[in-house]
Amino acid sequence: MMIKNTNDGSKNAPSLRIDINYGTCEDLPSFSTGPKGNDREKHIRIVKAGFQGIQDGNPELCKEFGLQLTAHARINDVGDLDELAPKWNAENYNCATIHLGWGIESDEKVDELVKYVLEISSKFDFPIYIETHRATITQDIFRTVELTKRFPEIRFNGDFSHWYTGQEMVYGGIENKLNFIQPIFDRVRFMHGRIGNPGSIQVDVKNDINLEYVNHFKKMWKRSFIGFLKTAEPGDYICFTVELLKAEIFYARTIPNGSGIEQEEGDRWQQALLYKEIIEECWRNAKQEM
Repeated sequence: MMIKNTNDGSKNAPSLRIDINYGTCEDLPSFSTGPKGNDREKHIRIVKAGFQGIQDGNPELCKEFGLQLTAHARINDVGDLDELAPKWNAENYNCATIHLGWGIESDEKVDELVKYVLEISSKFDFPIYIETHRATITQDIFRTVELTKRFPEIRFNGDFSHWYTGQEMVYGGIENKLNFIQPIFDRVRFMHGRIGNPGSIQVDVKNDINLEYVNHFKKMWKRSFIGFLKTAEPGDYICFTVELLKAEIFYARTIPNGSGIEQEEGDRWQQALLYKEIIEECWRNAKQEM
């Protein structure tokens, strides 16, 4: 019951698609250059910025503006996908990424959940990618690698900031950690774009400075692209979905402005545009290494 790759039905070479998670546009600070209007205005700006799809976008607006659509959900128990999967299929979502479990389950319960996801993905011929995320069954890199041994057909949404910060991957040496999670990179078929440092899960970055932690994320993203390209078929594509979330849910950091009022440290919209440049560079480098 292999979870399939996303595929556009063409004979084109395997490709990268750059999307945005709709939460990136939620409650942007007043100084942001990004869209702050209604849903229609936000979808128009997303199209004009060159993003090809939206995770959790409005299905009708995405269809109107030629945007692709991906889904996201939290799945806590067997049965939680029974109504969602056929709905996603009927509304022409390309795939879904899920937070699976809470990370406090026994291995037996974890296996039950993973088997269920594999069965539903196969039954509806619909890609469902398990996200690497805190407070889920994949919050620990050792346990997640062990999952790939029991379920080699599993496929992931690589949201690596949760591991980079949450498991302090630089502590003890980053390279041995990257080598250890190679079985994950080989199975990544979707990515959430967010860069953290060892102490904060989401930080502003500048590509021309090449901070050490930015380079670490570039390495993880490139390894994931290579893992995808090794087995990709014509028409297959991998989504890189920029997901930069607001301070109210403890993602964006805040700093005092000139008046001493706390505000987000940067413009998430401008950061999203920068991520497009960074990930295109990673994709080019991955293809050159193949």
